[in-house]
Amino acid sequence: MLAATVRTTRDLDAAEEAVQDAYVQALTAWARDGVPDRPGAWLTTVARRIALNALRRRRALQARLPLLVEGESDELPDRDAIPDDRLRLIFTCCHPALAPEAQVALTLRLVCGVTTADIAKAFLVAEATMAARLTRAKKKIATARIPYAVPSPDELPARVDAVLTVIHLLYATGHTAPSGTDLVREELTGRALDLARMLRALLPDDGEVVGLLALLLAQHARRATRMDGQGRLVRLEDQDRSRWDRELIAEADRLVVGVLRAGPPGRFTLQAAIAALHAQARDYTETDWPQILTLYDELLRIWPSPVVALNRAVAVSMVDGPQAALAEVESLERGGRLAGYHYLPATKADLLHRLGRDEEAVEQYEAALALSGNAAEREFLTERIRSAGH
Repeated sequence: MLAATVRTTRDLDAAEEAVQDAYVQALTAWARDGVPDRPGAWLTTVARRIALNALRRRRALQARLPLLVEGESDELPDRDAIPDDRLRLIFTCCHPALAPEAQVALTLRLVCGVTTADIAKAFLVAEATMAARLTRAKKKIATARIPYAVPSPDELPARVDAVLTVIHLLYATGHTAPSGTDLVREELTGRALDLARMLRALLPDDGEVVGLLALLLAQHARRATRMDGQGRLVRLEDQDRSRWDRELIAEADRLVVGVLRAGPPGRFTLQAAIAALHAQARDYTETDWPQILTLYDELLRIWPSPVVALNRAVAVSMVDGPQAALAEVESLERGGRLAGYHYLPATKADLLHRLGRDEEAVEQYEAALALSGNAAEREFLTERIRSAGH
């Protein structure tokens, strides 16, 4: 709806307002007349009509809530450059005049509908901090009257990395929901996978575009086994690998191999290679941990992220033992960049448990529990506390 409406307004705030007004009208009209046969079409039609009416008040509207400032030309955006409404809107929002983090955060919030709280968790900052950053980004667009327009084909490469990050974080938010009762938000993972496929069709020769698609495919292949029948989280080592989607795994593997043969891999391709190795192992004990550690070493070299370092520590524990990994996790802990990230104490707790230091492990599991906002993860951590406590 938003993508269709913004094509009428070429103003994202105006389109958002029109869509919200359409929902309000639906509450009254549908209660009175019943839900229409095609509710999505009804909402989109009403939203676009509201937007057209609002165009008559464009100057007043832009004074109140400016976000997208149309250019001097009255020509409609080139639909051939990016044929899909949603993907076109993401490219449009990833404007190079904004800082990369602001591009990604603003797009996740306005286009993908991810909450400010969940975006804050993805960026490892407080919700208030992220809210302030989003506000500053909007103000910069409005004050500088930055023209937002669908980029031409030659402008796409400069925006690809931000678009890839948006799609990846959208999938990650759905793969393990930062908050709520369900572990997975399938509407987000499905949308992200669709966007990744469309992006590959648009830019088939971009290695990182292919790498991102491979990464999502390898992760999506085991979606059916990440929870048991009661909705409880199942660890990777305990999942029934016979239920993994072998077609998706094979597709991911072909994509990864092709990119690796083409040249030096980027961060999404390296992550895809790691995910593919996990997916190809017939049993958890057969996982090629030395190769995974090598890939993490390269990933950390080109992308020195503390989250990557934490994930690498898990591989270190499987190659060099939990004591070696614990030293690396404690170094990350002292660095403070992962403060508030519940996977840090959870990982430390697992290492302590493997070392037989169960009393310390319980403390760390409790710290992770206090930081987690997802009900399924909280239940899992509570069970780990009981297990380590015994």
